[in-house]
Amino acid sequence: MADFTVVADVSAIIVRRLEEAFADLQPAPPVVELNDLSDAVQSSVSKLTVFLYDISEDPASRNRPPVLSTPPDRPSVRKPPMALLLRYLMTPWGGTQIAQHQMLGRTLQVLYDDAILEGGQLSGSLAGSTDVLRFTFTPLSLEQKSWVWYAIQKPYRLSLNYEVRVVNLDASGATPVVPVASRSLQPATHLGPTAAALEPVR
Repeated sequence: MADFTVVADVSAIIVRRLEEAFADLQPAPPVVELNDLSDAVQSSVSKLTVFLYDISEDPASRNRPPVLSTPPDRPSVRKPPMALLLRYLMTPWGGTQIAQHQMLGRTLQVLYDDAILEGGQLSGSLAGSTDVLRFTFTPLSLEQKSWVWYAIQKPYRLSLNYEVRVVNLDASGATPVVPVASRSLQPATHLGPTAAALEPVR
């Protein structure tokens, strides 16, 4: 069950995957950290910040049917999961320009090779689930990218924008389903108006 921690879990999965991808970069592996860029980024070492800047509902996954759980003792029904679309901004800092471009290139490479994460690649509340995370390199125009930086009141920097879908956030409550234990049929005790109208006239 992907509970309220699922957004944090997806962010942690991204950071861990990028740390693994950066492990062989020289002269030292860059740091990967979650950062909302509200403060100045400490860039004494090469660093890639991962900034979750937008969360929205995935329109393609709306109107899904309720989820029926059928354990033998307590069957229940709950609302379908809320399907989320997460947007991330990934930005290199510190080091040389070459080092920053290497971080961007390796990020593009790993999220192209592993554009779909599932099964054992997932952790946290997604571990052992059938969920699938799909990464898409977002084609934003230069103007759209500039607006993102303007919104956080920072000067524009070369960065990557990625979308992650679909992140399922399960509903917290379930309604018990009471099975039908028995039923009874009662014979009609009088003729309805339709039946009476069909009687022959004497």
